[in-house]
Amino acid sequence: MYAFDYKRPATLEEARKALEGVAESKLLAGGMSIVPVMRYRLAQPSALIDLGKIEALTGVSEANDMIRMAQFAGGIGDPLVRNRGTIGGSLAHNDPAACYPSSILALGATIHSNRRDIDADNFIIGTFTTALEPSEIIVAVSFPPPDCAAYIKFINAASRFSIVGVFVARRHGAVRVGITGAGHYAFRCGSIEQALSAKFTPETARAVGIPAAGLNDDIHGSAEYRAHLIPELTARAVEHCLAGTPGAII
Repeated sequence: MYAFDYKRPATLEEARKALEGVAESKLLAGGMSIVPVMRYRLAQPSALIDLGKIEALTGVSEANDMIRMAQFAGGIGDPLVRNRGTIGGSLAHNDPAACYPSSILALGATIHSNRRDIDADNFIIGTFTTALEPSEIIVAVSFPPPDCAAYIKFINAASRFSIVGVFVARRHGAVRVGITGAGHYAFRCGSIEQALSAKFTPETARAVGIPAAGLNDDIHGSAEYRAHLIPELTARAVEHCLAGTPGAII
């Protein structure tokens, strides 16, 4: 490891000033993304600003028919990641195979920063790229509670990242489907959303053909394989929705 400054502010305002005051500074939430990136020298920030002491960035609350989340873990990665990782850190990092990006798309979430609110559909820009500006800090994520939702994750056994992950959410008859792992970044699958909004059954999902063009093609799975997995995993997520169960890792 190389030398860098370390700061642990107690408030969002202190974090903002620290972030703006040092060139090439990076935020540290759980450290599950930035630390490995630094270890492999893919990033060499001059300062790390640790958000772990800021109480305003923790907790789950419900208000005005919206669930507001600042930190969330469960069923992702290994115990270390589940205990240290944060939803804000994962979203800001925006790994193409991470779980949380698909969830904000499916749930129609709003990402709250220290400067503005960003709709999930406008948040993800590209691979490891979001709409966040250099001085912005994610402070919370909120979303309207769905009538039902389920997440199915077909994992890479070594990394536990998604080869393909599908998050299905239904609210007032409208269906949103977030896909991760299959492309260069998480995306919504409009053709399946339209079909399931008309008829919410596993058979409907399986009948939708997904083109392989533009999907990831690597040692873990071809583009054609991922194209096959998307409707199949969506169908299984619908089965869990109808059964009232949260989903599965396969």
